[in-house]
Amino acid sequence: MRIRCSPQLAVFVLGASFPVLPATPTLESIPIPGTKAFPESITSTTDGTLYVGRLGDGGIVRVKPRTAESTIFVHPGASGSRSILGVFADEASNTLWACSNDLSALGAPATGSDTGSALKAFDLKTGNGKRTVSLPGPHAFCNDITVDAQGSVYVTDSANPTILILSVGAAAFKVFAQDTSFSSPQSDSAGLDGIAFGSDGNLYVTNYAAGGLFRVEVNAGRPGRITALSGDHQLRFPDALRKLGDHSFLLVEGSGTLDRVVIKDNGFSVTPIRANFSTPTSVALIGTTAWVTEGNTTYFFDASKKNLMPSLPFRIYAIPLRKGDTK
Repeated sequence: MRIRCSPQLAVFVLGASFPVLPATPTLESIPIPGTKAFPESITSTTDGTLYVGRLGDGGIVRVKPRTAESTIFVHPGASGSRSILGVFADEASNTLWACSNDLSALGAPATGSDTGSALKAFDLKTGNGKRTVSLPGPHAFCNDITVDAQGSVYVTDSANPTILILSVGAAAFKVFAQDTSFSSPQSDSAGLDGIAFGSDGNLYVTNYAAGGLFRVEVNAGRPGRITALSGDHQLRFPDALRKLGDHSFLLVEGSGTLDRVVIKDNGFSVTPIRANFSTPTSVALIGTTAWVTEGNTTYFFDASKKNLMPSLPFRIYAIPLRKGDTK
C-alpha cells in the first residue's frame, strides 16, 4: 500500500503487510515516552548514551541504558522542528544532527513552524538549537545522516535520487552524488534511506522501496563510481545502515530483521541477527550491544490503521552481538 498525499510528503511505501509482532519478550528493552512517538532513528555516543528521534510526537529522546532512564532532550517544535527522522551524534563538533520533515498532512502531531524539510543542529550537551539548513528544492525529504572525518555532513534525500553534502563552514547543501539508480521504483515511495561510511572510506546507502544497497566511491572527498551491489539475499525495505567492522555493517530491514552485512568486491552477504521486530527503523551500537528502534510505523503511514495503535509503550531493544557478528 502506498501513501497518497502532497508531493513533498509522499515518499514512503509500505509495499507489503509487515508482520506486526513484538520482538522476543526476553530481550532487554527501554520504553520511549510518547503515545505517538513512532521512534524512527537512533544514534549513540562513546559514553554509552543513546538519542532517539520521534517521527510522530517530534523531539528527540535521550536514553541512558545503564539506568534505563529516558527523557525528552530536544522538545517537540524546538527550532521550528517537526517530525524527526535521522539523528546523528557528532561528538567532534558537539552536535546532534537531526532530519526534520513536516508530516502534518499525514496527521503527525509534532508541533513546529517549519513547512518543509531541513537538517537541524542541536547542542549535544544541552539540546539547545544551533542552526537550521533547509534541503534544496520544493519536494525534498531529509531521511538519514552521516559525517566524515573532516566534519562535512551527508544526508539522503528520499524524495530525490541525491545524496547531499553540507561542507564544513558552508551555509547551504550541495549535491554530492546523484544517480537514477537511487530513485524509488514508484514516484510516491521512499528511495534513498540509510547512509554510512565503510571501513574502506567509501559511502554506502540503501534504497528503501527498491531493496538496494549501493557504494559511492570517495576519493579525496570527491564522489567517484557508483555501484549497485549484488547480495545473496534480497533486501526487504532496507532502512538504517551503521558501520560495524572491516567491510561490515549493521542493517535494519523494515520487514522485521536486524542483519549483519559483509561487503566483498561488488557483492554482499547477509546474516540475520534477530527477526520478528514490528517495522524496525534504525540501529545504534554500544560496545557489543546493538540497540534497535521498533518503529511500528505501519500504524502511522497505513491509512487503514489510522484509528489503531500498536502496543504501548514504544520501545528500543538491546541485542547482544555474538563475537562473529561484531567483525
